[in-house]
Amino acid sequence: MATAIGGGMLLEGAKRLAEGERPKISDMLLTPGNAIKLTNQLANLRGAAMKLGQMLSMDASDFLPPELSEILARLRADAQYMPQKQLLKVISSQYGSDWQDRFEDFQMRPVAAASIGQVHRATTADGRDLAIKVQYPGVRESIDSDVDNVASLINLSGVVPKSLDIAPMLSKAKLQLHQEADYEQEAAYLKRFGKLLKDAPDFQVPALHKDLTTGHVLAMSYIDSAPIESMASASQRERNRIIKLLFSLMLRELFEFRLMQTDPNFANYRYNHETRQLVLLDFGATRAVPKRVANQYRKLVIAGMAGDREAAQKAAIKIGLFDDSAADHHQEAIMDMFEMAMAPLRKKGPIDFSDNAIAQDLRDEGMRFAAARDFWHVPPVDTVFIHRKFGGVYMLANRLKAKVDVGPLLKDYL
Repeated sequence: MATAIGGGMLLEGAKRLAEGERPKISDMLLTPGNAIKLTNQLANLRGAAMKLGQMLSMDASDFLPPELSEILARLRADAQYMPQKQLLKVISSQYGSDWQDRFEDFQMRPVAAASIGQVHRATTADGRDLAIKVQYPGVRESIDSDVDNVASLINLSGVVPKSLDIAPMLSKAKLQLHQEADYEQEAAYLKRFGKLLKDAPDFQVPALHKDLTTGHVLAMSYIDSAPIESMASASQRERNRIIKLLFSLMLRELFEFRLMQTDPNFANYRYNHETRQLVLLDFGATRAVPKRVANQYRKLVIAGMAGDREAAQKAAIKIGLFDDSAADHHQEAIMDMFEMAMAPLRKKGPIDFSDNAIAQDLRDEGMRFAAARDFWHVPPVDTVFIHRKFGGVYMLANRLKAKVDVGPLLKDYL
């Protein structure tokens, strides 16, 4: 990959020099051709490197050329499968050499594959229909070096100002990925969400099968369901219902449970056509939300709904969206963006999420901030993950072209 991108840089540099320009290294690195080489390579990787590609495909697809977005979209679901020999070695190491005695059937071709593991359907000897997630070997051991390599690429590109210390964020990213790779911890969160949502008949959480779960293999009940994105062709009423449920769940996670599944990858939501339930998968990225953080978000939303700019600004500073040492004009600009985002929530009636006007305006403002390199600021990691969840639910609402009245949902928690 380095050779291919380096070659692309040389060609781009020669072209620009011939045109009388004096190109910067970062300009030559971040060409569409090099970006395509990078994403094609990420599609063949696993672990933290592929996780980066998945995050880009979720969070930046509307900002990128269509060709690049299409390649990135593959990273959400098209990880390379383990060779069968490797798969058998992993299962034997976890279940023992006589593991086949536990199963009536174990499908060798996975039903899904992602950045950290792949999922197989199996029937146990006692008749249980299971989905078994098997972790790729070596993923845990490669996390730190993967993140360091991504950091090196970021530094080489010159995208991030040298004055900005991203080390704390990278440290938290490593910790988060190590937690996601711990299937015993994910099993505990899977079980906990099952209990938290036992009073919510519109949601379905797979049951944990602890006797077949280890640190590298997670066993849960198999639920026949369809990708949530396939519901884009459903009736407007059903699409609205789906997104309303996800907004309600997100608010319960933040304000009631204070426990949030922060990975909004669309593949983590599915739809059970038989029961009309939303199926929730993958709790590896679950994070506890400190009470003080939830309280500050409550204050932020209350102020935003009331149009109290001063109170909203105080809450935003305490959350860590920016600090009070930022220049006044930067603080004012951020609060202008906040007002822009809150305006639809204060209006009566449903928000049409298929209308991209506000999102595009916010994007344009955000790009201007990116250009103002004297302002760059790394928020607390809790805030980053919470906002990623907000953004993911918003993007799914946009994908399904839903129309939902969010205001009354918010008022239940204010």
